[in-house]
Amino acid sequence: VCVFTALISLSFGGAVGLMFLMLGCALPQYNQYWPLFVLFFYILSPIPYCIARRLVDDTDATSNACKELAVFLTTGIVVSAFGLPIVFARAELIYWGSCALVLTGNTVIFATILGFFLVFGSNDDFSWQQW
Repeated sequence: VCVFTALISLSFGGAVGLMFLMLGCALPQYNQYWPLFVLFFYILSPIPYCIARRLVDDTDATSNACKELAVFLTTGIVVSAFGLPIVFARAELIYWGSCALVLTGNTVIFATILGFFLVFGSNDDFSWQQW
């Protein structure tokens, strides 16, 4: 029951985050689709950590350079996703209201991605690694 509740909550979070992103693009007063480039960051953000989890043995309690590099790259991707709409707004490609909606969507989407790894990241019977 807890797994299905988590899946429903994560699905709802993803839908709300994408709604904010689409509102930042498609509202008539904004009508600029440049912010959709943050979708690439949504796709890229979990990749370094997923690769590091496959390469690193979790039984080692000490810090691992591969895992540290994955966290560093993931942090760079997330910061870039927040910086891109701000750069677009400063360059006057999009309006600041659109930037605020996209940043809100970024916050919700990355919280949803983090929640996915917190819920399904452990090596129990029902794990995302089975997929």
